[in-house]
Amino acid sequence: MRIVSNVEITGVADKGRGVGRDEGGKVVFVEHVAPGDVVDVRIVRSKTEYSEGYPVHYHRLSEDRVEPFCAHFGVCGGCRWQHVTYESQIHHKELMVRNALQRIGKVEPREFLPILGAERTTYYRNKLEFAFSNKRWLTAEEIEAGADNRANVLGFHRPGAFDKIVNIEHCYLQPEPSNRLRNTVRRIADEQGLSFFDMRANTG
Repeated sequence: MRIVSNVEITGVADKGRGVGRDEGGKVVFVEHVAPGDVVDVRIVRSKTEYSEGYPVHYHRLSEDRVEPFCAHFGVCGGCRWQHVTYESQIHHKELMVRNALQRIGKVEPREFLPILGAERTTYYRNKLEFAFSNKRWLTAEEIEAGADNRANVLGFHRPGAFDKIVNIEHCYLQPEPSNRLRNTVRRIADEQGLSFFDMRANTG
């Protein structure tokens, strides 16, 4: 697929994707970027009104970027915005709501109240659902190195891959004893030789 050069990410869309435009003004949805980034984008899907792709080169990084604190960020489907400051997240989520109401819904509210930020941005969830699998998600580097994906894992689904599970060692969404319980259950199931679920064969 073609590469579009120097796409400036000006906003965010659903599912945490960045929004920019190509040289002809066509909307481009881009994974793994932040508002303010300028990137070259490899287009993987092209529709009449928009294209979708992922960055292959960063010309400029956004000033709103921060270092993600989770080792699983980028491959796990649990969090999409750890690489952006919380203040920027709130700002762009408010713009998403305004866009949904005004541009898409053609609704003009009399007043917009600001988003109230959360007191805690980690360990705030009271429910999480994890999945067992006998195949783990491999990174591009692991695939190139010939790594074997046959392993008993317990974690989250990789976005867009129903049969691949990212093995989670530590999750920042839910307070303890969540991590200890998950890791202990995985270890005991492995030690007892229990068959982990095969999502394609529907066995386990």
